[in-house]
Amino acid sequence: MIHSFTQSHLNSLPGPDDIHRFELSNGIILLTRPNFNSQSVVISGYIQCGSMFDPQGKLGLARFTSLALMRGSVNRDFQQIYDALESVGASLGFNSSVHHTSFGGRCLSEDLSLLLMLLSDSLRHPTFPEDQVERLRTQLMTGLAIRAQDTEEMASLTFDEMLFANHPYGLPEDGFVETISQISIEDIRQFQKKSYHPHGMVIVVVGAIEPQACFDLICQIFGNWKAENTLPLRKFPMVNPLREKIRKHISIPGKSQTDVIIGTVGPKRRVPEYMAASLGNSILGQFGMMGRIGDIVREKSGLAYHASASLNSWIEAGSWEISAGVNPANLSRTIDLVIRELERFTSELVTIDELADSKANFTGRLPLSMESNSGVAGALLNIERFQLGLDYYWRYADLVNSVTPEMILETAQTYIHPETMAVVSAGPEI
Repeated sequence: MIHSFTQSHLNSLPGPDDIHRFELSNGIILLTRPNFNSQSVVISGYIQCGSMFDPQGKLGLARFTSLALMRGSVNRDFQQIYDALESVGASLGFNSSVHHTSFGGRCLSEDLSLLLMLLSDSLRHPTFPEDQVERLRTQLMTGLAIRAQDTEEMASLTFDEMLFANHPYGLPEDGFVETISQISIEDIRQFQKKSYHPHGMVIVVVGAIEPQACFDLICQIFGNWKAENTLPLRKFPMVNPLREKIRKHISIPGKSQTDVIIGTVGPKRRVPEYMAASLGNSILGQFGMMGRIGDIVREKSGLAYHASASLNSWIEAGSWEISAGVNPANLSRTIDLVIRELERFTSELVTIDELADSKANFTGRLPLSMESNSGVAGALLNIERFQLGLDYYWRYADLVNSVTPEMILETAQTYIHPETMAVVSAGPEI
C-alpha cells in the first residue's frame, strides 16, 4: 500500500513555512527551525574545508586538524573547554570529510550563547598545544594500526582507491600511519589559518529559540569573522565508470572471516534518477532482511554472516556497493551469486509488491526521523549541502511515489554493469 503525507504529516515536516534561512555579509548561511516542545537546542554545520586540500604526502591533515581544534584555544585551555561544556551539560565535536570540516553539539537554549562562543573560539582561535597534538597523534596512529587488521575496513579502503583512482574520493580521509607521522604542528597551524574561513559556512540551529534571536546571536558571535587569504575550492576531476572487471584481494593473516565488496560508480546526490536508485537499492539489498541480496546470499544459501547493498551518493559522484562478510571458503560462491543477482536486477523489472513495500518504508520512516531536534538538524543540513530546496520534505512523498519499476530498471542499467564491477576482498590468503 502506497502512502502520501496527510496535511498533519506535512505540518510536522520542516518546510518553507518554518525553516528560516539567513545569510550573513561574510558568507555564513544560517538555517534555523524553532521547536519549543523542549528547552534543548541542537547545532550542526560545516565549513568549506576538507581532505580535498590534503597534500599527497600528508593525507589525513584536514581530519587531524579538525580533531585538534578543541585541544586548546587563545581563550581557554583543553581542560577549561571541557569544564565549560560539562558545567552546563552541553556537547561539541568536530570531524572532517572530503568536502567539509563538520561540527555538531547540543545544549539547553539558555546556554546556546556559550556553545556558539566555544564553536567560534575553536574554529577561529585554536592554539594546537604540542602535548595535546602529540597525544592525539598517538591515538590516530593506534586507530590506523587497528584499521590495517580490520577486514571490512581494508576492503572498503581498497575499493575506494580502485573505484575513484586519481580522485579525492579514493583517498582515506584519516590518512595512513606514514602520513600522519609526517604532519607537523606547523602544518596543522598553517592548514587552519589558510583553509578555515566563513564563506560558505553553514550553521543549523534547531530547538527552543526564535529565528530572529538566533540570527542576532550568530551575527554577534560570527559576524566579524572575515575571509582572508583563503584557498580556492578545488575543482574535482570527472569520475568515469569502470570499463573492465577489477579484482583484488588484501591478505590479512590470522583472520577467520573475509569481507568482500562488489560495486561500481553510482549516482551523485542531485541527479534526477537518485530516488529511483535509492528505492532500487532498498529492494536489492536493504528492505526487510537486507533485500534480495540478503535473501539469496544469507538466508537461502547460508554463505554469509551479513550481506547487503548500499548507495552512497555524494556531491561529485557516488558508489553502488554490495558488501558481505563470509567464511573464506565461501568467497567465490558468494561473488558468483551476487553477480548473478545483479544480472537479474539489470534485466528484469522489480515487482509491484517489492516497490510498494519500499515506498511505504521510505514515506513511513521520514516523519519518525524528524521527531528529534538532531533529526531535523540533519535534514536541514542536507537541504543546504545538496541544494534540494526548502520544500524538499514536503515534496518527498510525491518524489518517492512517482518512481516506477521501469525507472528503477533504467537507472540500474545506467550504473550497474555486472561484467565490469570492482571486486575487492580482505581476509586470509586465498
